[in-house]
Amino acid sequence: MDFFDITEQKGPFAVSAHTMLIGSDVLVALTGGRAHIGAVAIAQPRPSIKDAQKISSTSSVFTHVGHKEDVVAKAMSEELSKELNKRAVVAAGIHWDGLKKKDIELIVGLCRNITKRIIAEVSKR
Repeated sequence: MDFFDITEQKGPFAVSAHTMLIGSDVLVALTGGRAHIGAVAIAQPRPSIKDAQKISSTSSVFTHVGHKEDVVAKAMSEELSKELNKRAVVAAGIHWDGLKKKDIELIVGLCRNITKRIIAEVSKR
């Protein structure tokens, strides 16, 4: 197994991805603020419905009641699966009290940056 961590920070918000390569699969624990597990997404690559020559991804998500991490878990797992042509699991737990809409948008952007960095790192290995 191969492990690596990536953190993105802007202002008071830091989000970290603790990534493990397990055989040909990718597992990510995505945390920020008060760490926990709010949602888990699993994605697998498949031929695109629009163009069978391209890889796309299908995912399933489990979200604990009252949590919103499903959005970032689903997006990250699908992008990792599609771009790396691997099965991907993302367990996400991100929490800060009193977030405003602009804070949430910033945090989602940090997650997008982390996704790109994971793809680049795994592609090198």
